[in-house]
Amino acid sequence: MRILRPFRHLLGLALPPRCAGCGTPVAEDHRFCAICWTGLRFLGPPWCAGCNRPFAFDRGEEARCAACLVDPPRHAGVRAAVAYGPIARALALRLKYGGRIAFAETMARQMLRLLPDDIDLLVPVPLNRWRIWSRGFNQAALIADAVAALSGVAHDRTVLMRLRRTILLRGLGARQRAKAVSGAFAVQPGDRVRGSAIALVDDVYTSGATSDACTRVLLKAGARSVVILCWARVLSSAADD
Repeated sequence: MRILRPFRHLLGLALPPRCAGCGTPVAEDHRFCAICWTGLRFLGPPWCAGCNRPFAFDRGEEARCAACLVDPPRHAGVRAAVAYGPIARALALRLKYGGRIAFAETMARQMLRLLPDDIDLLVPVPLNRWRIWSRGFNQAALIADAVAALSGVAHDRTVLMRLRRTILLRGLGARQRAKAVSGAFAVQPGDRVRGSAIALVDDVYTSGATSDACTRVLLKAGARSVVILCWARVLSSAADD
């Protein structure tokens, strides 16, 4: 409404947009100051054709990392906007535990550039209902909502279900992580998934145990492919080999 425009201007002066990383005033919402911007490591090609791990140099379009050669992933790649680091971690924690839900759009804006053109459906990694009740929201669902609003791609919060609570995966080995999430997810009955290219949305990709379990049930339900789309990815020291 026109009558509110002067008040919006005054509000902008009183509460200017702030850097999502450190809180320094910036020109627009969802922007970073110069220091935080340079502190983010943005990911993209050249990368592994199987899992999208970044390469230090271009090895060719179909080049794959050692891990993918030994054990090809079920998913069609991990499209992460940034590498996990201090600033990326701060945003993820402020969204997840600090209730800074506007950061979901901040993340989505950077993730949008890596969204494949052929995606039919955005599906967030689900939380157990007890965690949703205690936290008040599912951060992955908020990010998926924002990506959908920016891209126009369809999204569905309910197609993928978490059947039970799982233990914290931090500190567990690969086999223990896989066992912990085995049977924890299911797809709602129906044909929404069948034949669709899906982007599985999450905030941080660590070991891949949770996304692998979700990918497995989505493919079993008839999904054509599953790409992992996330804000940040934990990279091992061998990620650039």
